[in-house]
Amino acid sequence: MAETTTTPSNFIRNIIDADLASGRRSEVVTRFPPEPNGYLHIGHAKSICLNFGLAEIYGGRCHLRFDDTNPVKEEQEYVEAIQRDVRWLGFDWGEHLYFASDYFDQLYAWAVQLIKAGKAYVDSQSPEEIRVNRGTLTEPGIPSPYRDRSVEENLELFERMKNGEFPDGSHVLRAKIDMASPNINLRDPVMYRILHARHHRTGDKWCIYPMYDFAHGQEDSIEGITHSICTLEFEDHRPLYDWFIEQLGIHAPQQIEFARLNLTYTVMSKRKLLQLVREKLVAGWDDPRMPTLSGMRRRGYPPQAIRLFCDRIGVGKSEAWIDLSVLEDCVREVLNETSLRRMAVLRPLKVTITNLPQSEIVCRGANHPQRPELGERELLLTPEIYIERDDFMEEAPKKFFRLAPGREVRLRNACVIRCDEVIKDTAGEVVELRCSCDPDTFGANPADGRKIKGTIHWVSAVHGRRVPVRLYDRLFREENPDRAEDFRDCLNPDSLVETEAWVEPSLLEVTPGQTVQFERTGYFTADSVDSSAGAPVFNRTVTLRDSWAKLKK
Repeated sequence: MAETTTTPSNFIRNIIDADLASGRRSEVVTRFPPEPNGYLHIGHAKSICLNFGLAEIYGGRCHLRFDDTNPVKEEQEYVEAIQRDVRWLGFDWGEHLYFASDYFDQLYAWAVQLIKAGKAYVDSQSPEEIRVNRGTLTEPGIPSPYRDRSVEENLELFERMKNGEFPDGSHVLRAKIDMASPNINLRDPVMYRILHARHHRTGDKWCIYPMYDFAHGQEDSIEGITHSICTLEFEDHRPLYDWFIEQLGIHAPQQIEFARLNLTYTVMSKRKLLQLVREKLVAGWDDPRMPTLSGMRRRGYPPQAIRLFCDRIGVGKSEAWIDLSVLEDCVREVLNETSLRRMAVLRPLKVTITNLPQSEIVCRGANHPQRPELGERELLLTPEIYIERDDFMEEAPKKFFRLAPGREVRLRNACVIRCDEVIKDTAGEVVELRCSCDPDTFGANPADGRKIKGTIHWVSAVHGRRVPVRLYDRLFREENPDRAEDFRDCLNPDSLVETEAWVEPSLLEVTPGQTVQFERTGYFTADSVDSSAGAPVFNRTVTLRDSWAKLKK
């Protein structure tokens, strides 16, 4: 199995090592805090591997916490899907499963504490007025006309907000910090807003909900998180994170930011992914073309490959783009070691062997060339077989080492054949090759001793079976779809081609979710949804090599 040592040395580990050595921290407690408003994607995998990996390395623990502070966008379906994906990657949070909604009572009490301390107030401006009066990067904000309300009035209004007396958008609770701060996040940020929406866990108990910036630092504190690891877009939010902790006088986790994953030929905005699903531009969150973990799982990406990829790209402070081929190489590396070999023909061309000594000849093929313990399977060579159409050229160049008129090629696990005659239809299309075999070339150690440069795969026309195959490719044809005016204009029209393949009979025994290598073609996985016993539907997981690299050159 490819090595998947989680979380190699990086600047975050250096910080943790220094904290432990100085006695500032005595343990390592991290958390992965997804919002249950969509399915996890490959970008989340980097954070999962980092947070859970650090906990494993230092003998600590990692919490799974759902930041469910926005009931308008959250669903139980997402909660369950996220847990499935984290477990699929090989991580376990044990008893440490938490929800922001577990802390709503405590967060409300802390908000009241800040009001009493004169550090928070109820603002009755409209959302648009708040936005405009917040200022810009070059101009300070304008204080709200309600900023100097008395503590008593703020307490009364905040309680009435909680009791559901006001409509959405009529009031918010804001922290009183500094409207002239160069950091816009400190210009009296909103702590609570009114939302008359049913929560998937708390039902109708609440009609005010905390903002993420107020909630997540306190959630970390309640759970005893030591290192709150997040992506760089939260770096400017760290002073606010620390301000709330300091004003409340509670346990202070350390926030550390790292660069998020940017992957070519991919979008990872939840909004855009949801748009693809809702507009039926893909077949759902688990469409094998999607960068979601559920999509990659259905396509046949092994979890070990995802973890290997996260290890290889490392953790840094600078934004960088990772080519999708790096991920695909990790998939190939893991699948090469684990996948059984089978023969399948995607674009069949009929070949008639005119002098086969018997009606069928038993051949044997290794299930895996580097793993003899996996044994062999039986292959039956018959006078009529199918080969790949691309393995024949009527006018072949000198370095074409496959089949051509008068040329020889070796049939994998069988014998050498020579093309004697080309049969065409009335339109001039090649429909059949008539070949002769050399009977001395059967077996693993043929007696002829000749070196044949070309070896091709084949499937018996008698014993082979036709199965549905989906040829998946990259969802976008542009390296950075986000740069386009409309990312949907960059969709690759050839990202899915549905066809059929002739396969050797043993492929009918593949179980849903199992991946095999179609020799010389690529890795294919029996679809976990649409396959059934004896009736697989194969998804192309990844090709044997990066064909897009040639296109870019």
